[in-house]
Amino acid sequence: LGHRIPAFFIERPSAAVTILFSHGNSEDLGMIFDWFTDLSRVLGVNIMEYDYTGYGKSQGPEQIVLYGRSLGSGPSCYLAAKTAKDGRSVAGVILQSPLLSAYRVAFNFRFTCIGDKFLNVDYALNIRCPVFIVHGTQDEVVPFWHGEELFMALRQPWRAKPFWVDGAGHNNIEALLRPTGAFVDKLVEFLDLHVSARRGRIRPPAVVPECVPAALREFGVASVGVMRKL
Repeated sequence: LGHRIPAFFIERPSAAVTILFSHGNSEDLGMIFDWFTDLSRVLGVNIMEYDYTGYGKSQGPEQIVLYGRSLGSGPSCYLAAKTAKDGRSVAGVILQSPLLSAYRVAFNFRFTCIGDKFLNVDYALNIRCPVFIVHGTQDEVVPFWHGEELFMALRQPWRAKPFWVDGAGHNNIEALLRPTGAFVDKLVEFLDLHVSARRGRIRPPAVVPECVPAALREFGVASVGVMRKL
C-alpha cells in the first residue's frame, strides 16, 4: 500500500474491449510500448499495461481480456480465477508461453509444493471464461509441455483452440510470425470468436461450444479472423 506502480493505457476510439497485459521476465514498459501501440491499432482494442515492483520505472469485467506472457501468466490466471469466484468473470484470457508454476519450470513435480509461486495449474480449474494459449514448441525457458498441460488443466468448455507455434522459442514468437501476420491473426480470431463485446454485446462469457457458433452467425464466417484496417 502507498506504492506507485508505473503503467500506461493505450486508448482506441470506439474500442469495446480492453486488454490488461501482464509482462514476462526481463521486460518492462519501455521495451514493449511500441509493440503494444501497434497491436492496439491492429486489434482495435484498448491496452492497459503495468510494471511490477523492481521492473522499469517501477469498464466492466465483461469487456476486459487478460493477456499474460511468460511470468505474466501468473497474475492473469490469478485474476481470471478470482473474478470468476467473485461472480463476474473477465471476458477472456490470452496466455503466451505460460508456466504451470514457478517450481515446475525447473522440476517436473506432479503436485504443488509449499512455497511455490504462480500456481496457474491450480487456478486453471476455477477459470470461467475462454482461454487461448500460445506456446512455442522449442521453448528453451518454459518447456512446451507447460502449455500443453495447462490447456488440459482448464475445464473443457473454456478451452479455446490453442496455437502451438512450431519451432518457436520463448522470446521469438512475434518475430518468427511477423512475415505472415499469423500471430496477430490468431489474436484477432480469438477476440472475434470468444468475446461478445467485440460484437457490441456486453454479457458474461459463454462456453466455447456456444460462443463460437454465435460469433460465426453474427459476424459471418468470412469476416472472422481477418485483420481490420483501423
